[in-house]
Amino acid sequence: MRTERYRRTQQSWAQIWSDEATLMAERETLGYRRARQERAFYLPHLPRDALLLEAGCGMGIRVAELAGLGYRTVGIDYVEQALRPLKSANPDQTLLAGDIHRLPFQSESFGAYLSFGVLEHFDFGPGPALAEAWRILRPGGVLVVSVPVPSLVRHLVDRRRLGRASPAEQGSLLYETAYERDELEAAVRLAGFEVVASHPIGHSFTLWGLGWPFRASGYYRTTGLAEWLGDRLRDWLPWSMAFGCLTIAHRIPNRVSRRSPDQ
Repeated sequence: MRTERYRRTQQSWAQIWSDEATLMAERETLGYRRARQERAFYLPHLPRDALLLEAGCGMGIRVAELAGLGYRTVGIDYVEQALRPLKSANPDQTLLAGDIHRLPFQSESFGAYLSFGVLEHFDFGPGPALAEAWRILRPGGVLVVSVPVPSLVRHLVDRRRLGRASPAEQGSLLYETAYERDELEAAVRLAGFEVVASHPIGHSFTLWGLGWPFRASGYYRTTGLAEWLGDRLRDWLPWSMAFGCLTIAHRIPNRVSRRSPDQ
C-alpha cells in the first residue's frame, strides 16, 4: 500500500501544510461561493444522530465548521503537523493522525464519511480507502466524496505546471490524477455503496487555474468574472468545465465491499 509515490505525496503535503497554508486562510475558503454551493449539495444528507468522519481532513476546517453546526465530528489526516493549529485553537475537537486506509475505528461506528479532494492522490486508486469507508459506516451510512475530473483546462494547467518545474521538482510533486464521473461512481458501487447523486462542482475554480483575469487577491480566491462565467459554464458545459465531481452515496446493508482486481 505504501508505495514510493505515496510516501512522496505525503511528504509534499507536509511541506504544503507547513509552508503555504494557514488556519486563517483555510477558514476563509469556507465562505467562498464555490464552497457554499458545494455544502448545499451534501449538508441535507448528513445525519445528526451519529458521528461524522472527515478522512484526509488537512487542517480540519470542515470538521470544525460541521461541529459548529451541531454535528459530532472527527477528523483524521496522515500529516500530523496539519492538525496542530486547530488542535491548539480548539483542544476539544477530535483530530487524529493516521492513515485512512487503516482507520483506527470499530466497524459500523460512523453515520457519515466525508472525503474532499483526497482519493485522487493515491497511485493505487480509490478502492482501498472506499473499502475502509464502507467498513466504518453503519448500514445506510452516508458517503460524500469529491475528486477532480478531467478537462481541457486541467490538462493545460498541469502541462504548464510541469513545464515550469525542474526535474528534481517534478520528481517531488505530489501525485494527483482525475476521475471521470463514471469512474468514480463505479468505484463507489464496487465498494458496496448505492449512488444517490453526483454533482459537477467548482466551475469558477477551473477558470482560476488559467490565471489572470480569473484570480483575485487572496488565498485561491476567484474574481467576479470567474464567478459569472463559472455560472454560465455550469449551465452550458456542466461536466466538461467542472473542476470536480461530488458524489453522495449510501452504504448498502448486507453487501460485502469489494476491490477491483488491480487494487
